[in-house]
Amino acid sequence: MKKTLLSLAAAAALVFGFNEAKAQTPYKTAIGLAIDLGDGATLFGPQIKHSFGGANAGQAQVLFGDNFTAIGADYSYNQQFAGTNGLGWYVGVGPQIGFGGDLTWFSIRPQAGLEYKIPSAPIAFHFDWKPNWNLSHDTDFNAARFSLGFKFTLR
Repeated sequence: MKKTLLSLAAAAALVFGFNEAKAQTPYKTAIGLAIDLGDGATLFGPQIKHSFGGANAGQAQVLFGDNFTAIGADYSYNQQFAGTNGLGWYVGVGPQIGFGGDLTWFSIRPQAGLEYKIPSAPIAFHFDWKPNWNLSHDTDFNAARFSLGFKFTLR
């Protein structure tokens, strides 16, 4: 009986550990370049992404372009595709504040995207749909916004 219980406990630990490992992002922290493009100005700037463990991650970026500066932070839920090595998907949302001319804009930025971490190199790429819901100065919603990211991963 003791051997059976021990075997079941070991099997449960393996299954739990396997499921937990699949839920994590393939790196702890990454820094790189973000490009925000689509309908309107194209913005470029530095970004950092950090995994908080499991499927939870945060990302921050400062973007510049066309006499405009945007600062944003996002929460994302990340999962790896089963049977792939480094390819995952994520969904998230976060606030963004923008400065241009005499005005300041406050926005909410939902996102849904794909990320690929090259297994043999400390490099990751992402592409996402990241619409902009402006909450100030004639509130509007711009669905035609996307972002690309090129990151150096740190363990």
